[in-house]
Parts: sequence; C-alpha cells; structure tokens
Amino acid sequence: ELPLNDQKTFELLRAGDTTGVFQLEGGGMRRYLKELEPSSLEDIIAMISLYRPGTLDAGMVPHYISRKLGKEKVTYLHPKLEPILNKTYGIMVYQEQLMEVARALAGFTFSEADTLRKAVGKKIWSLLQEQEEKLVKGMIKNGIDSHKAKEIWQWFEPFARYGFNRSHAACYAIIGYETAYLKAHFRVEFMASLLNAEVSDIDRIAFLINESKKSGIEILPPDINKSFVNF
Repeated sequence: ELPLNDQKTFELLRAGDTTGVFQLEGGGMRRYLKELEPSSLEDIIAMISLYRPGTLDAGMVPHYISRKLGKEKVTYLHPKLEPILNKTYGIMVYQEQLMEVARALAGFTFSEADTLRKAVGKKIWSLLQEQEEKLVKGMIKNGIDSHKAKEIWQWFEPFARYGFNRSHAACYAIIGYETAYLKAHFRVEFMASLLNAEVSDIDRIAFLINESKKSGIEILPPDINKSFVNF
C-alpha cells in the first residue's frame, strides 16, 4: 500500500543513492538515474528496460533521457507510431511495443506478432530474417514507402541482442521502488537488513559499511559485551 508518488523516494533515485535498491544499484544505472531525474514509476520501468545489452549498444538511453528532459524533439517515423510510442517519447523500449508496431503498420495478427517477439527474444536468426522480409512487405502493402519500412525494421534489431518486455520490467520497477522507499524512509533499518543479508560476503560487507558511514550511520566494531549474532 505504499504511495507510488513519494517525493522522498524519487529524490533518492535522482541522487543515484541506490545501493541495495533492486535492479537500480549498478554504477552505470546510477549515472543514468542522475541524468534522467526520474519523477514517476513509468521512468523506472523504462530505465530497467533500457539498461539492457541491445538498447545500450544501440545508444537509446541518451536519446530517451534527452527527450524526457525536453532537450531533443520527440519525433515519429509514421503517424500510427505515436499512440504506441508516446509514453516512451517516440523510442521503442518494450517487446510489447514491437508487437503493436507489427500489428498497426504491417497488418500482423496477434499470433504473427508473437512469432516475431519469439524470433527477437530468442535470437533465432533464420526466423528473424524471415520476419524482416514479412514485416517490410507488410508495411509496404499498407502504404509505407520501402525506405521508411526498412528504417522502422532497424528499430527491431537491437531487441535481437536483448530487448525487455514491459510486464517484466513493471514487476521489477515495483520492487525497485519499494526498496528505494524503505531506504528513503528507514535508512538505518534498511542498511542493517542489507548487512545481514550479505553477511557471508566480506568484500560486500566492507563496501556496505563504507556506504553506511557516508550516510552518517555508525557501524560499531564487534564487542563481547554488546554484540549480537546479527547487525
């Protein structure tokens, strides 16, 4: 029942203060969170999806951030793409969008769009080549010129190197947001829980003790008169 618009939580995310926050604690992810300045759960869902090999290699993260912050104009290669891509500023981020584009622009059925998703998701190269031909032909048949149809297909290619589905990302984002909320509001308890969870990893413990000190949390040394089994 946590509120999904808690400003203290979003301040923590915007600061990249995400050690221990599910899916959001890597160095690169922290840097992008600071640049993105997330203000809604939608931003977390998108960031979790964009921080994947295919979309990273294709350079989609900086474009998404620039468009979100109004530094880059949001454009659509075809008017039919706007209702599909407007939440992600004209950038194809999710497998579900890929399927919708195939249906709206190339006349794919639900079943055909799912076959395309499988070809992309499972990196089946022979099937991908078939799907490229089918998709481009479908778009041309629907009145899209061949150059633009091939340009739209190029959006699909990064997904073959690892594209994420929105439903999965949304589940991750909820857990990420919840852990960020706990850290923002109950930092001492949160860090104690993290230390206990990682107690068998000495390097991680050393890192977490330093992170705690940065937050002004004192970690006392072992003391035969005061210590318990756990932190």
